[in-house]
Amino acid sequence: MSNADNWQGDVLRDLRSASARPGQQQPQERTSTPAQAPHQAPSPAPAPAPAPSVPVSPPPAAAHAVPSAPSPSPAGRPERTRRPVHSPDSRPVVDGALAGTARRPVRGEPSALRVSRAMRRLVSSSAAREVAELTHVAEFIQQPVTTGRQIAVTSIRGGAGKTTVAALLGTAYAHYRQDPVLLVEADPALGSLPLRLGADALRWTTADLADIVEPQMSLLDVTGYLVQLPDNAWLLPGSQGRIGAMLDISAYERVMVALRRYFGVTVVDCETLPAEVARVALSAAQARVLAAPATLDGVTSTYAVLQWMQGLPRHMISGTVVALTGTAARTGIDVAAAAEKLRSTGAAVHVLPHDRHLAAGGALRTDLLARPTRLAAARLAAEVFQLSQKRR
Repeated sequence: MSNADNWQGDVLRDLRSASARPGQQQPQERTSTPAQAPHQAPSPAPAPAPAPSVPVSPPPAAAHAVPSAPSPSPAGRPERTRRPVHSPDSRPVVDGALAGTARRPVRGEPSALRVSRAMRRLVSSSAAREVAELTHVAEFIQQPVTTGRQIAVTSIRGGAGKTTVAALLGTAYAHYRQDPVLLVEADPALGSLPLRLGADALRWTTADLADIVEPQMSLLDVTGYLVQLPDNAWLLPGSQGRIGAMLDISAYERVMVALRRYFGVTVVDCETLPAEVARVALSAAQARVLAAPATLDGVTSTYAVLQWMQGLPRHMISGTVVALTGTAARTGIDVAAAAEKLRSTGAAVHVLPHDRHLAAGGALRTDLLARPTRLAAARLAAEVFQLSQKRR
């Protein structure tokens, strides 16, 4: 893109031109190349624009995904050998038999508590303060960027709420921002990010795209391999729900470098530490989120990691936010005291209260979240984005 200051307008123009043809049927195989916008170079791998009503964008044919004559490598740099790209089959996120076992989603807080909270807001000034705070938070999140911001979310162990935090952040950025937002699953070991985001089916994964994406591809080319989400957001899964899926460091780096120019914000759901890809993602991201359960062992482990990060370059700890998630309505620790102890390391800390809707698992629905959870998630998203702006 020739004008770095107006790159968001360029990619939004691509998306608007795609949405202007909602009734067009998407073929599985293409025999012609759609015209590119004047500001973009012709692409050897154009992908059809996804129709808004289809949750998973139909992928382009494998024969068009990789250029037939790759450009020569610069002098002194060995040319990367590209694997032949095959077109994977689409797989459902949840097996049909298992989908029938899910119960109706519950609200984040009981009805009696919602009514009591609404009555208190009517007789006090809390409603006005809440609107003012949300307006302030929205202004932070909506700040323009000249290059895409990458935010890595990880944890010390499984079950800490890492994927839930990543889904909350991506949903918040997609809601408030006007440029495209990408959520990347860099945890191929049966990660649950697609399920949390409500995706129906998966096809192309992070490892697949590492052998396909090229610098000259347009936004429409790239989104042909992604899962479309609401509010101008996109998902790149880490696997198709199969055990044994692998993602090496070189593949992750190729994908993240190539996709950064297309999306204003990218949220990466990493593996748990100390996995190699997670460490690379943390060091390369402009901001980091460390999810930790609000339990004694969770706080203890997280404090040890933050102490280790104090020995790294200063921006690592100063650009890290701990998301302390409530695992039960009544925790076994003093959450305020635990948060203050974690802040003493130089990291920021935000508390996400216990929410019945989040605790039940399944697809995230913001309309079912408790009001304190929505406010806490918005505050977390705003501070993480602010920290990412400080690091180029």
